[in-house]
Amino acid sequence: MTTKAIIGRLESIALPELAISDLQVRVDTGAKTSSLHVDNIAKIKKDGKRMVTFDLHPDVHNVKNIVSCQAPIHDIRRVKSSNGTSEQRYVISTPVKLGDELWNIEITLTDRSDMSYLMLFGREAIGDRFLVDPSKVFINS
Repeated sequence: MTTKAIIGRLESIALPELAISDLQVRVDTGAKTSSLHVDNIAKIKKDGKRMVTFDLHPDVHNVKNIVSCQAPIHDIRRVKSSNGTSEQRYVISTPVKLGDELWNIEITLTDRSDMSYLMLFGREAIGDRFLVDPSKVFINS
């Protein structure tokens, strides 16, 4: 039997292709897909490819720190949020690093400005890699 690593309800991750090294996320097994709070979302074409540009604030305590990013559009999906509203979102696929693990995940881009954490880490990202202990925080930081 393979032993799975345990993660807490809050963790710190890196998104290396987006130049983000320490982003605090809320682990949410109720959310299928991970979602990230971004501003200034714009669709562009670069070298014939559909891309999305956006800004994010990796430190919620310093909103003046802005990282401008761009990524290929992986998909566009209609997503139903926890409050029951539905919206169309851009989806990107990017590597994530949590602890010693590095793998690709899908992330929807949205306005989460009214939420405590800039990113929800959903169950598709968790996959079969981890078990979640909701009584713990920042186990792999």
